Amino acid sequence: MKKPTLGVLALQGAVREHLQMVERCGARGIPVKYPPELHLCQGLIIPGGESTTMGRLMTTYGFLEEIRSLVAEGMPIYGTCAGMIMMARRLVEGDQPLLGVMDITVRRNAYGRQVDSFETDLVVREIEEAEKPFRAVFIRAPWIESVGPGVKVLAEFDGRAVLAVQGHMLVSAFHPELTGDDRIHRYFLRLVEERVAG
Repeated sequence: MKKPTLGVLALQGAVREHLQMVERCGARGIPVKYPPELHLCQGLIIPGGESTTMGRLMTTYGFLEEIRSLVAEGMPIYGTCAGMIMMARRLVEGDQPLLGVMDITVRRNAYGRQVDSFETDLVVREIEEAEKPFRAVFIRAPWIESVGPGVKVLAEFDGRAVLAVQGHMLVSAFHPELTGDDRIHRYFLRLVEERVAG
């Protein structure tokens, strides 16, 4: 089977690190700078960054409607940190453009400012070697305040959901691309491969 192409939205954030993870998992990774490039991809990763700036850039470049329509057609999508905020249907506070594709409520900067960034070991369900802890890097991270009935929580920290899946959509409050552990990217690649296989 031809290896799938995963796009990484290249407006902000750790684009290179996500691309490296994608290649390491055996897929092809491409940076996506303009909406037409989305159609070269079988899946999309929205990296971290600053969510209000990202929302503004996505509006300016016409990404919001294009991504919404591809997700409605079943394209798998994975948002990390600010990407998770963008995918949420609801924010606890603040007003900014959102994709609004996933039935979650998110609190921005829930763990504090940049200086409050931290690492911790998480138990993550449904990934390869799930019994082995996943070292998670939280940087000005959000958390998931509440989830809708179709959302499955895969990991929690301090009683809050920080990794969740809904159908072909995955979100994490932390940055797996900044670790040497590719298990969450492999989990996302499986969602893409299932979609490609039909």
